[in-house]
Amino acid sequence: MKVALSWLNDYVSIQMDTARLADALTLSGIEVETIEDRYSYLEHVRVGRVLEIEPHPHASHLKCCLVDVGNRKLSIVCGAPNVCIGEAYPVAEVGTVLPSGLTITASTIRGVPSEGMLCSEAELGLGEDASRLMTLPVTAKAGDSLKSFGNWTDPVFELGLTPNRADCLGMIGVAREIAALQKTGWKRPEVRIPATTGNIEEITSVTIQAPDLCRRYAASVITDITVGPSPFWLQEKLLAVGQRPINNVVDITNYVMLETGQPLHAFDYDRLAQNRIVVRTALDQETFVTLDSKQRVLDSEVLMICDGEKPVAIAGVMGGMNSEIEPSTRRVLLESAWFDPTSIRKTSRKLGLNTEASHRFERGVDPEGIVPTLMRATALIAEVCGGQVIGGIIDVYPKPHVPVQIVLSAEDTRNFIGGDIPDAAMPEILERLEFRCEPVASGSWRVTVPSHRVDVSRPVDLMEEIARMYGYNTIPVTLPDIHIPPATLPYSQKLREMLRNRMVGLGFLEAIHYSFISAKACDQLMIPEGDERRRTVAVRNPLSEDQAVMRTSLLPGLLGAMQRNLFQQQRHLRLFEIGNVFFDMPTEKLPEEREMMAALWTGSRYGGPRWYASEGDCDFYDMKGVVEALMESMGWKPVFERGDHDRFPYFRCGAAAQIRIGRTVVGCIGEIHPKVLEAFDLKQTGYIFELDVHALRHLEPPQAAAVPLPRFPSVSRDTTLIVDKHQAAMEMVDAVYAMREPLVEDVSIFAVYEGTPLPEGKKSISLRIVYRSDRSTLADETVTRLHQEICERLIPQFAASLPAGR
Repeated sequence: MKVALSWLNDYVSIQMDTARLADALTLSGIEVETIEDRYSYLEHVRVGRVLEIEPHPHASHLKCCLVDVGNRKLSIVCGAPNVCIGEAYPVAEVGTVLPSGLTITASTIRGVPSEGMLCSEAELGLGEDASRLMTLPVTAKAGDSLKSFGNWTDPVFELGLTPNRADCLGMIGVAREIAALQKTGWKRPEVRIPATTGNIEEITSVTIQAPDLCRRYAASVITDITVGPSPFWLQEKLLAVGQRPINNVVDITNYVMLETGQPLHAFDYDRLAQNRIVVRTALDQETFVTLDSKQRVLDSEVLMICDGEKPVAIAGVMGGMNSEIEPSTRRVLLESAWFDPTSIRKTSRKLGLNTEASHRFERGVDPEGIVPTLMRATALIAEVCGGQVIGGIIDVYPKPHVPVQIVLSAEDTRNFIGGDIPDAAMPEILERLEFRCEPVASGSWRVTVPSHRVDVSRPVDLMEEIARMYGYNTIPVTLPDIHIPPATLPYSQKLREMLRNRMVGLGFLEAIHYSFISAKACDQLMIPEGDERRRTVAVRNPLSEDQAVMRTSLLPGLLGAMQRNLFQQQRHLRLFEIGNVFFDMPTEKLPEEREMMAALWTGSRYGGPRWYASEGDCDFYDMKGVVEALMESMGWKPVFERGDHDRFPYFRCGAAAQIRIGRTVVGCIGEIHPKVLEAFDLKQTGYIFELDVHALRHLEPPQAAAVPLPRFPSVSRDTTLIVDKHQAAMEMVDAVYAMREPLVEDVSIFAVYEGTPLPEGKKSISLRIVYRSDRSTLADETVTRLHQEICERLIPQFAASLPAGR
């Protein structure tokens, strides 16, 4: 917002120089972003002395003048009656921009070149007289800038207001702040309503159909006005802050808005159907032509000002072409209202209309300033436009403002600010800002907030007011005495980082793929119908067919990466990915997200030929070892067992297993099925494991336990049992652990055999059981007896038999 100091002086006597005032406002929270001199353009206007005058050869009312501007002489065509040889006048040279926006250019006037313009005071924005040139004293030196010659200066502040300081969106609000900083008073503008005639309630009415969006609406009517250019003083005020004068009625509404911060709007009374106002919301798809000549399509959230038949303005944003002030307007209905800030903000954003009015209404205006502002504008229109004021005003106020009261404690204020502010200073500061303070106890007050401070509603808001007026620079700087605990990541993030770091340590590279995959991916993976991984979420605007749905598995991304690497003749590959998969939830707005991890290994187990080892491709057991190393490094002991093949149809039968930790199935592992290899155009096999990170997260976190080194030697015994060929070996291992024999330290499988001389449908599984005691060395008899007992319990449990000869 721009603020001219000459305008501020109408309300407060400024006792500081420009720089000190800018610093004081900035330190109080009203940031002065830039300081400009309103008359800076006069630097480019020179003092010119007329040396010769000749009649214009083609126009009797024009003269050709030779003008000395110090460093050169200019030929200028002029039509002013008072131009004389020897006199000094302001000269706008080529390139000068005048207050009206006119840029001076070299031109030819009726056949004679003109290299500038001799100026009147009106053209320079220094007065009203446009009929004659501005004559300068004889002491004026040709070539000097007009600004250095005269005493024309008017600093203009550009304020960077925060959204909460709506009270400073008018000159009076800024003047109030300056008065509080200076500890002086300020004066309100005088309102002189001339003699009135008639009664406004007999000629118009106001109906509010949306009281939640319009809590107050006031109106006055002025008749017998003359619409025309504004007087010089009014145009000068507006131009000082960058406002373009339009006509006297509109200029007055803008002037009063800039003065008070309360937007106003003037309607041509005779163009209002039934001469009345109705405040309502728009109809869906209702259209309206605003003052910028654009047709707007509205909806039921937009608040409208209507007459008896049609909309005439978008409330708080912009008026309409069908009720604008025209040169023929003779009667005006003037509006001053309070509109809901949220509603105005939505309307402004929706329609792409950001006006001076909406900027103020969005932040909140003073509900008790509606009528005084209306009376101020009414008086000015009557004075400037020569009108007659109709007696009375209409003031519809369905929800009167209730003053906010806050109890403030001096001790709490000092603790909050961190400065030793005396008790007596606190109410004194607040009262300078027009808050009312009533003592309720020693060191506390009940504070009534003035209606123009819509941003103050809590004790901390009052504390801020005290701090900024007491002076932020007077509050001692102290570092907060707080203890900041070490930053800790949530367990979910820790788990993700542990998995990532361990996979990198195992020689895998991390891949990151888009979450979008082809709709054909489920078919390529042979996912059966009815499987949850068929519940894909379709992308409404896919970039390509390969990104049509959100992934329900990480495998398409890894297999695609394998394909691209093989095409580039990179056949040795170890990749992993951690990311979310998504499942459509028909009854929910958002899909279900689940964090997964997958890894792929293809090609050499060593990553290529090595001099120290014979080359060989990886196999199922290499990948199984990766899973074991990964899980055991995190404190979990994985179990690999046969599972439902429908859960992982993309693995080759007989080369797949599900992964279990405790009683929870957390993933699967296997060799890629040949049909999947064909679907992804892969020329070599590979091995994959998947882990449900979401399931791992819900396992009890592994606890690290310190175990002393064994003091006594271990003893191992092997046994071989013949079982059904479909028997899972890990079930036998689990059965041994389930016996909970304290001397059993470890159980492992070291051989599985099918074939001659075993009967058809049978296989042998060889177990190695390690025994140890932490109290003494085990006797051979003790181990043999315990081992025999375990074997005897396994035989009936798994319908097993011992090999022949045992």
